[in-house]
Amino acid sequence: MRRLATVLVLPCSVALFIVLAPVASADETTPPTTTAPPTTTEPPATTEPLPPLPGPKLIQPGVTIGGMLVGGLTGPEARTLVEQRFEKPITLRIASSRTLRVKPQELGAAAYVGKAVKLAVRVRREGFQVPLKVDVANGKLTRFLSKVGKQTDREPVDARLTLRNFTPVAHPSSPGRRLMQAVAARRLSLAVRKHERAFELPYQELQPEVTERDLGHVIVIKRDSKTLLYYVGTKLERSFRIATGQSSYPTPIGDFEIVTMQRNPWWYPPQGSDWAADAKPIPPGPGNPLGTRWMGISSPYVGIHGTPDAASIGYSASHGCIRMLIPQVEWLFERVDVGTPVFIVGA
Repeated sequence: MRRLATVLVLPCSVALFIVLAPVASADETTPPTTTAPPTTTEPPATTEPLPPLPGPKLIQPGVTIGGMLVGGLTGPEARTLVEQRFEKPITLRIASSRTLRVKPQELGAAAYVGKAVKLAVRVRREGFQVPLKVDVANGKLTRFLSKVGKQTDREPVDARLTLRNFTPVAHPSSPGRRLMQAVAARRLSLAVRKHERAFELPYQELQPEVTERDLGHVIVIKRDSKTLLYYVGTKLERSFRIATGQSSYPTPIGDFEIVTMQRNPWWYPPQGSDWAADAKPIPPGPGNPLGTRWMGISSPYVGIHGTPDAASIGYSASHGCIRMLIPQVEWLFERVDVGTPVFIVGA
């Protein structure tokens, strides 16, 4: 901005200086300033964040209940999970090919799930192992095992012989079993408390009294044919002519066995028999009607014995017994035992 000075020449030699206000150049022109009334500016409102709502309390990572991982779950979630696992059926093995699935409640088992979950929620240490306590009602468990025993116990089966077309046929023996209920109750109760889900029931094996080795000697009597057949197993070893009972005292038909064996027996009159009502006992000797050997069978007062009356062989001559020649009955006596089966048929 320049200041301009104008010098005016006036008469009387008076010099007058007029000083003009400074004039701005075209490019230095400034707009007029206006003074606005002062305004009051309020500071912007500030909104403070609300505190977060408390969420469900989670179980610490790695925490387990009864061996089940529940870390990171809420209490209700953990309870549901543990209850589902506890209620999982238990597999009871009865035999190699037979199992029984039961729920723990059927065994009288109850778990303290709520108490365990509360502890799991409170604990602040990661990986803490919370035990799951289980109680087992012994009475209910005992009743359950008693019922299982009645359904699964099996008696042993003796080997036996039957006739097929007058020939002996052997049927093998098989062992039995009996549930050891007291032992099973103790072991199963412990297994449930340890949360095991498979258990083998303890059984005692019962052996048969008669096995295949006990078989071998078999007597088959054809009553009408007056023939006694001696078998070893299914092989016919020897046959004998015999005498059987009279028509009024017939030799019984059926399956029997030898129950007593005597050398040089006494003869005693059968009780209640009219034909021997006045008879007296006869000691061993030549006049003894039983000869020298007696093999009583499981039909009262009936047996296989020798006879001094050789002429009766081949006839219905006795009072129900089977008569043999004395040398032949002695031979047979040495080859049979108490328990030898005797089949009497009507052929």
